[in-house]
Amino acid sequence: MERLDQERAPIYEALERFGKMRVVPFDVPGHKRGRGNPELARLLGEKCVSMDVNSMKPLDNLCHPISVIRDAEILAARAFGAAHAFLMVGGTTSAVQSMVLSVAKRGEKIILPRNVHRSVMGAMVLCGAVPVYVNPECDDRLGIPLGMSVEAVKQAVRENPDAKAILVNNPTYYGICSDLKAIVEVAHSNGMLCLADEAHGTHFYFSEELPVSAMAAGADMAAVSMHKSGGSLTQSSLLLAGPAMQEGHVRQIINLTQTTSGSYLLLSSLDISRRNLALRGEEAFKRVAELARYARREINAIGGYYAYSKELINGDSVYDFDETKLSVNTLDVGLAGIEVYDLLRDEYDIQIEFGDLGNILAYLSIGDRPREVERLVSALAEIRRRYERDPAGMMKQEYIDPEVAVSPQEAFYADKESLPIMETDGRICSEFVMCYPPGIPILAPGERITKDILNYIQYAKEKGCSMTGPEDAAIERLNVLK
Repeated sequence: MERLDQERAPIYEALERFGKMRVVPFDVPGHKRGRGNPELARLLGEKCVSMDVNSMKPLDNLCHPISVIRDAEILAARAFGAAHAFLMVGGTTSAVQSMVLSVAKRGEKIILPRNVHRSVMGAMVLCGAVPVYVNPECDDRLGIPLGMSVEAVKQAVRENPDAKAILVNNPTYYGICSDLKAIVEVAHSNGMLCLADEAHGTHFYFSEELPVSAMAAGADMAAVSMHKSGGSLTQSSLLLAGPAMQEGHVRQIINLTQTTSGSYLLLSSLDISRRNLALRGEEAFKRVAELARYARREINAIGGYYAYSKELINGDSVYDFDETKLSVNTLDVGLAGIEVYDLLRDEYDIQIEFGDLGNILAYLSIGDRPREVERLVSALAEIRRRYERDPAGMMKQEYIDPEVAVSPQEAFYADKESLPIMETDGRICSEFVMCYPPGIPILAPGERITKDILNYIQYAKEKGCSMTGPEDAAIERLNVLK
């Protein structure tokens, strides 16, 4: 194999070579380089549709890579400090699910925080693993779940010595980081693996000023959303693995659910984005962090809003904070985060990442510029001036300790009945309920429904949160176990 270095982009280079060959396509996709779908070609451009091709010998095969995709994965592993890297075209949902399925089987336990993404719970429905929750501490002022306390993790390990792995968010959606190195040590000293959901932590690998990355902390696997802060196309992701994981086994797990028709648009975007980050990431993310610090100062100067950062660090449940996350608490303005989110979009043409009951998140990455941040700051100032209310009676985004009655898989596939949502108090839920984004379940299959949870759902609906999960799209009925 020729010498690999980070200036190369093997998949992109192979596509460029292929484009010059004038190959006649009697294979899929059926649009045949865009000729069969001229509207699509006009929308995306000739270059784009010409690169939407099928797996073939010159371009390798994602299910069993032996040439250019293999080279791209080796480059990615080196760039991210991993033993192995797998290119994923089903989003970080697919990477998270492959990570969980690689380490746990039916009836086996995984220790994890309850504020995980729906993809983690979905993996447990698929494989039958059983969650053991380390309930996170909450910040009373902000109403957000924090990280996992190391002592709480140790307690969960003592009570569940047969657990197979510990899963950690690195960071949470809001930028909160647990003491990942210490949790890795707890896992390994007890014969467990440590997994990291790094959907929002791609940039950790390219800056010493930011919190530690999962691979640097010694974690065994990490799911990394390259399409979020890393700049690749939506739905493209990486699954990283450390030396304790068998590459062939992980590949087999991935191939259970990942498409056999991997998109070369997504694969080449991963390849090019990895090259960009490896060569220019440190400088780029330094600018992002500086931009976020500037935005925080300006937002906090408005009054009412609280753009929080490293002052939350307490050495344990907030071990570190991702400064690139522009998380803003809105409750003192008398507005729920989702209300500010809607106002920004509807009145100011500004689309932020999400709003919950008490916070908004403006996602900053390598593509942002100061002028857009200034527009956001001025819009927030005007929203305060026009819409500020008395904050009395505002509900915080509470973390409600779940009661797990049965495993997610057992509940999801059990005999069930549909009831009006407010009549389900005390019953066991068989489906998901969540605000999306951020996609953290309020209820997951197998959890007992309580009045507090129902009141929370009702309030979130009234405030305009985008609720998803149940079969009933109106979220007026819930499926519960018979």
